[in-house]
Amino acid sequence: MKNFYFLFSLLFISFSSINAQQSVAREWNEVLLDAIRVDVGRPTVHARNLFHVSGVMYDAWAAYDEVAEPFLLGKTVGDYSCNFQGIDVPSDPAVKKAAQEEAISYAAYRLLKHRFKSSPGAGIALPEFDSLMVKLGYDTSFVSIDYSGGSAAALGNYIALSCMEFGLVDHSDEEANYNYADNFYNPVNPPLNPTLPGNPGIVDLNHWQSLAINGSTSAKFLSPQWGSVTPFSLTKEDLVIRDKNGYEYDVYVDPGSPPHIDTTGTLKGLEDFYKWNFALNAVWSGHLDPTDSVFIDISPNAVGHLTSLPTTEDEFRNFYNFIEGGVIDTGYAINPVTGQAYEPQIVPLGDFARVLAEFWADGPKSETPPGHWFTILNYVSDYPGFEKRYEGEGPILDDLEWDVKAYLSMGGAVHDVAVAVWGIKSYYDYVRPISAIRGMAELGQSSDSTKISYHPGGLPLIDGHIALVEAGDELAGAQNENVGKIKLYAWRGPSYITDPATSFAGVGWILADNWWPYQRPSFITPPFAGYVSGHSTFSRAAAEVMTLLTGDPYFPGGMGVFDAPKNNYLVFEQGPSVDMELQWATYRDASDQASLSRLWGGIHPPIDDIPGRKIGQKIGPQAFNKAKEYFLGSITTANKNLTPNTDITVMQNFPNPATEYTEFEYSVRKASRVNISIYDLNGRLIERLDEGVKNPGVYRKYWNRNPSMTEGMYIYMLETDQGFSLPRKLIIAGN
Repeated sequence: MKNFYFLFSLLFISFSSINAQQSVAREWNEVLLDAIRVDVGRPTVHARNLFHVSGVMYDAWAAYDEVAEPFLLGKTVGDYSCNFQGIDVPSDPAVKKAAQEEAISYAAYRLLKHRFKSSPGAGIALPEFDSLMVKLGYDTSFVSIDYSGGSAAALGNYIALSCMEFGLVDHSDEEANYNYADNFYNPVNPPLNPTLPGNPGIVDLNHWQSLAINGSTSAKFLSPQWGSVTPFSLTKEDLVIRDKNGYEYDVYVDPGSPPHIDTTGTLKGLEDFYKWNFALNAVWSGHLDPTDSVFIDISPNAVGHLTSLPTTEDEFRNFYNFIEGGVIDTGYAINPVTGQAYEPQIVPLGDFARVLAEFWADGPKSETPPGHWFTILNYVSDYPGFEKRYEGEGPILDDLEWDVKAYLSMGGAVHDVAVAVWGIKSYYDYVRPISAIRGMAELGQSSDSTKISYHPGGLPLIDGHIALVEAGDELAGAQNENVGKIKLYAWRGPSYITDPATSFAGVGWILADNWWPYQRPSFITPPFAGYVSGHSTFSRAAAEVMTLLTGDPYFPGGMGVFDAPKNNYLVFEQGPSVDMELQWATYRDASDQASLSRLWGGIHPPIDDIPGRKIGQKIGPQAFNKAKEYFLGSITTANKNLTPNTDITVMQNFPNPATEYTEFEYSVRKASRVNISIYDLNGRLIERLDEGVKNPGVYRKYWNRNPSMTEGMYIYMLETDQGFSLPRKLIIAGN
């Protein structure tokens, strides 16, 4: 039986039995990855979660280190300042490490419980967090944040609370469940129902179009506000503020505009760079058949070792193999670790392309693209004989120090990628292949004005790949109603798959009106614009971090490996038809294949890919070097004498809107009597919840709706001996 989680739980080769004793930081990273897999696929949100959880674990470790500086403790980050008066460091190394582990566990636990309390997978994730705390021997009911007496648990709680507060002012709209104001982003195009033929409703072929699968409500653009989220290492020098429709868009590492379609007829067919890009997706879709008798060597002997990336249009055209697939790379003559040549691995191109597309898909039920690279990091850390030397030099670090430093470096990089990429996506709002290919097919063909169905904005004709339906063609229709339409030699789509475990769609001539990306029928294309590719950017940034962190561009042993067993790996359809391995000599080679996977998968054209790789090539080292400053204690943003934070903090209740019940979450920094007061919009007190005297800590209050409360908006606030909190909105909805 196929096991979808094989990809996530057994990445490459599992060494968990060899390395059974893992650091607490690693254990918390693993439960975070599990929680992401049962949540909604939100790369932006989870890049931030990976960064923030990595940050609190690092701070809990650094608070006891003689050299390292914390990230948030005692610092001002963005709009948030965190007070920290220091903590007594035990002189006994074993006691100190135990304190670090305890503080790490409480910090990670509290933050994870907060971040995933409203997750669709909360019923799975929250008990897993609890179970890990119990396994580690910690008291989940301990909520104090008063670390003045040296309590590591209280310090962990305090770090988590500080990160929660930071998360309320980092411009992510966490309080609103990351939803943005409706008037900030409005799509240009009406939704496309991909289960119906064509794309008759598209207004502008240069802009993103949401999908309404089977006529359902289309998904909103995910996180168009994310360019404004507080970054880790991105600077003002990286930022350009763009204006669109009266709104300001923060765009970091701006790559400039992608090509727009030429509808004037000045450029014929593939001469138009826009049409060349999306025609490549259509052509490469025709590679997704394991029975087509095309075999290639996918070992590092033949694949990888790119030395440069294209910049000009001509360089783009020469970089990609438009007809045969892939790029012009050279491979490696020798494995530098073994001193031997890499053994060739000859497999069907259709299997390689499909496995690649699924391995890097990172859609629903996955750890998402940023989390995928954490699994790769963990794989490398677990590799037998791998020496955990920072930058490949100096002493071997213990597992805990290695993990907290590695996670902060990787977390900072993927978070900055999300900030930069989604700022670009939301501002340029670029079209996806399914919209462009079907939309151009609606217009006709743009190659020959003497032939039928000519339109300067149509698809280019390419012998054997993109053609006109003629009379007598099996696609012509009973009444020749399809004559003159565009047909593609492409993957035939999910309607040809009777059972994904036992059948595959194959490749053949189909109407361009019915073209599908090689993806799940329930998740055809991600709900946000294409340009630039998040996969390309996440992967290249992460590959740069791995190269710098390990001090070696190569995977341990000279090759990273992932097994895809015959007919027991693919999820979208049956396959692969042979036993095969994905193999990479270097981290950059893995990154490059992640980029190509999105072209074969029909999710991105080349113009989305290369700018993303280049942005990742900048962000990865920048984030790594920023983290290194913290590790060396040379960071310049320390602020040890801050004004203490407000003594009262109230998080947004959940669920909100509430029908029958909700849960309030709050913290107090000084021992005080606490009341939660609920008012209507006229200021009339509806109910006051007496919480009694609370010591410093983080608390939750489960509340059943007052039967007298009608539907509508209410206000609640925390009242203590120190005063009032800021008010929060409470929405009461009908049953």
